[in-house]
Amino acid sequence: MMKEYRTIHEISGPLMVVEQVEGVTYDELGEIELADGSVRRCQVLEVNGDKAVVQLFESSAGINLRDSKIRFLGHPLQLAVSGDMLGRVFNGMGQPIDGGPAILAEEYRDINGLPMNPAARDYPNEFIQTGISTIDGLNTLVRGQKLPIFSGSGLPHAQLAAQIARQAKVLGGESNFAVVFAAIGITFEESEYFVNEFKRTGAIDRTVLFTNLANDPAVERIATPRMALTAAEYLAFEKGMHVLVILTDITNYAEALREVSAAKKEVPGRRGYPGYLYTNLATIYERAGRQMGKEGSITMIPILTMPEDDKTHPIPDLTGYITEGQIILSRELYRKGILPPVDVLPSLSRLKDKGIGVGKTREDHASTMNQLFAAYASGKEAKELMTILGEAALSPTDLLFAKFADEFEKRYVSQGFEENRSVEETLDLGWELLKILPKSELKRIKQEMIDKYLPKDE
Repeated sequence: MMKEYRTIHEISGPLMVVEQVEGVTYDELGEIELADGSVRRCQVLEVNGDKAVVQLFESSAGINLRDSKIRFLGHPLQLAVSGDMLGRVFNGMGQPIDGGPAILAEEYRDINGLPMNPAARDYPNEFIQTGISTIDGLNTLVRGQKLPIFSGSGLPHAQLAAQIARQAKVLGGESNFAVVFAAIGITFEESEYFVNEFKRTGAIDRTVLFTNLANDPAVERIATPRMALTAAEYLAFEKGMHVLVILTDITNYAEALREVSAAKKEVPGRRGYPGYLYTNLATIYERAGRQMGKEGSITMIPILTMPEDDKTHPIPDLTGYITEGQIILSRELYRKGILPPVDVLPSLSRLKDKGIGVGKTREDHASTMNQLFAAYASGKEAKELMTILGEAALSPTDLLFAKFADEFEKRYVSQGFEENRSVEETLDLGWELLKILPKSELKRIKQEMIDKYLPKDE
C-alpha cells in the first residue's frame, strides 16, 4: 500500500513543501488528492532530510492544506509507448487528446531517457530529402543529425516545419519513416494548424503529435520535448524506424525553464535563464543520433525563435554549440515575398558533405553547391555596389552576378510551402541558374561535370 502524507506544509505558486516524508527521491512523481476526491499530479524538485519540495503540474488553486493528502509513486514521469502511437495526437503529458482510445502500452519508459553511450554512436552519413531546395541542395540534412532552424517572431517557421514533416523521406527506405512532432508552448490556433495540416495531407498516419499549449503549466512544457523524444527512441531503436523529430518552439521551452528556476529561487545566469541552460538543452538535443547495430535513427530539427532576431541571445547561442549547423530564416527575404525565407549564406549544415555525392544524391552535388554559394555571395556584393555606386560602375560580369542573385532567390530559394522537389530537380535547377553566368566563372566545377550537366543552348 502506498503511503499517504497529510503533512503539506505550505504552498507558494506551483511549489509545495511536504514534511516528514520517507524514502522520497528527486524527480519522483506524486499525486495530490483534494478533499473532493480530485487528483493533481506533481513532481519532486528537492529533497532535504524529511522535507520534500514538489512542483504541481496543474494549478494550485483550491488546494486546502489541511484536507489534502499526497502520495509518491516511486518512479519519475513515464510515457506509455507502443507502435499504435503513430497517427495519434497527445497533450504535453502524453495523454491522448484526439478522442481516440487510450494507448495499450507495450512498456512504460522514463521520459528522461537513457543517455547514448558515445562509443555506441554511429556517424550520420545518409541523405534525407526534405523536398526543399535550400536544405537539400545547399545545407543537406543527414540521418541522425541535429539541424536547428533559427527563426524570428512572425516568420513562417510553422509552415516550414509542417512542410518538412510532410515531405521528408529517406530515399529508398520510405516505408519505415516516421515523424514525431512536439509543439511546445504554442497557441491554440497554431496547434489546430499543425493537426489540420497533417490530416489534410495524410501525413498524420506516420506522425506522432504532442501539443503543449501556451496556457498549459510551465512544468508540463519542460516535459513535452522529453515525451516526444521518448516516443522517438522507442520507434527508432525498438521498431527500427527512421524518425524525424521536430520540436517547436525551443524558446518557449527555455522560458518555462526560467520560470520554474525563478520559482525555486535559483541564482539566475545570463539574461535570467538558469546557469544550467546549456546542460539542460544538451539533454534534449543529444538524444538524437544513430546507434551501432540498430537499424533506426533519430534526426532532429529543433525550431527556435530568436528574441529580437538576435543570434547571440543565450538560446540560439547555446543551441549552436550543441547542434550540427543551423538554417536561418531572414526577415528581409520574407518582406520580399520569398517563401520559405531561408537565408542561405549564414545557414550551415556541418554534416552536409557526409550525405551527398555518388550513391547518395548525385556526383555533381558538392561542386554545384559550392559554386551556387560563391555565385550568390558575389551577386549580393554586386547588388550592394550597385546601390552605392549605381549600375554604370559595374562590369558586365558583375551585372550578370547581380542578375543571378535575383533569379536564385526567386526560383531556387522561393518555392512556396506546397512544392516538393526531388533532389534531382533541385540539382537541375541549380545548373539552369548557373547558365546565367559565363562558363569561365564556373571555377569550382570540373570541366567534365560542366560538359555533362550544364543545359545546352537549344
